[in-house]
Amino acid sequence: MINIRDKNLYYVGGVVRDEILNLPSFDIDLCYEGNAVEFAQKSDFNIIKTNPDFGTVRIKLNNQEIDIASTREEDYPQKGHLPVVKNIGCSLKDDLKRRDFTINAIAKNTLTGEITDYYNGIEDIKNKKLRVLHDKSFIDDPTRIIRGLKFSVRFGFELDSDTYKLQNEYLKNINYDMSYHRVKKEIMETFNLNSASAFDRFIEQGIYKLLGNNQKSVKIKGAAIKKEIDEYNLKENIWLIYMSFFNLSKLALTRKEKKILECAKKLDSQNPTNNTPKESLIIHSILNKESS
Repeated sequence: MINIRDKNLYYVGGVVRDEILNLPSFDIDLCYEGNAVEFAQKSDFNIIKTNPDFGTVRIKLNNQEIDIASTREEDYPQKGHLPVVKNIGCSLKDDLKRRDFTINAIAKNTLTGEITDYYNGIEDIKNKKLRVLHDKSFIDDPTRIIRGLKFSVRFGFELDSDTYKLQNEYLKNINYDMSYHRVKKEIMETFNLNSASAFDRFIEQGIYKLLGNNQKSVKIKGAAIKKEIDEYNLKENIWLIYMSFFNLSKLALTRKEKKILECAKKLDSQNPTNNTPKESLIIHSILNKESS
C-alpha cells in the first residue's frame, strides 16, 4: 500500500480484490473521487506527468512512481474500440460502474480503510462468480470475454448464468471492427499463464472466434500443449505456442513472433499429419534469441 491518505482517495480494482482473496497484488490502482490532477497540485506532490484529458496524474513519492486517476465515466461511440472519457470528477459509484466485472468494482478508502461495494462484488468473490455490470459490457469491449477467461483460470471462478448468456450472444454475432491491439494484450496475459484449461475453454466456449472471422476450431487438448511447454521448460512466447493453431493475421505480431510462426508452418508443411504442438515453434521459442 502507499503513504497517501485522503478521504476522497481510494484503492480500486485488482488490489482490493486480491486483498479480499488473501492474494499478493503487484499493481496498485488509485482513484480520486474528483479531479486527481487538481488534488495532486493542491497537495504539493512531486508531479512527474499529467494527462488532463483523461484526468490522470503521475507523482513520485519516496522514490516510487504512483499513478492516480480521477473518477470518470466513459462512452463507447465506436463499439469495440477505446472509449471516450467524459464527466471527469464524477461520483465513485459511476466510476466503478464502468469496470469489467463486479469483482473489480470494489474500492477501499485510503484514509479510513472502509470498503465500498455498490455492485455486490464481495458476494460474487465469495460465490466465485464473474458478473458484468451491464448488458452491453461485451458489446462495448469484447476483450472482456478474454479477460473473463483469464480471471476464471487465475481464481477458479465461473461466469454467472446471465454473463455466460451475454457472452454466447456476442460470440454468435461478433463485431470484427475491434481493437486487436487490446485483443493481443489480453491473449498474451491469459495464455502466458500456461493453463491447459484456459485453452480448452477458449475452444469449447468459442472464444477463439474473436481472433477474426473464418477461424477454425481445433481438436487438440490444452494438456498436450502444456506437456510440451513444461517438458522444454519454456519461459517465453508461451502464448504464441497456444495460439499457433489459429489465424493470427489480425494481430500486430512483432518480427520475431512472425518468424517463429513462419518456421512452424514450414515444418508442418513437411509433416501435415502432425496432431501435436508444433515442434518447430517450440524449438524456435527455445532459440528465440536467434529470432530477435
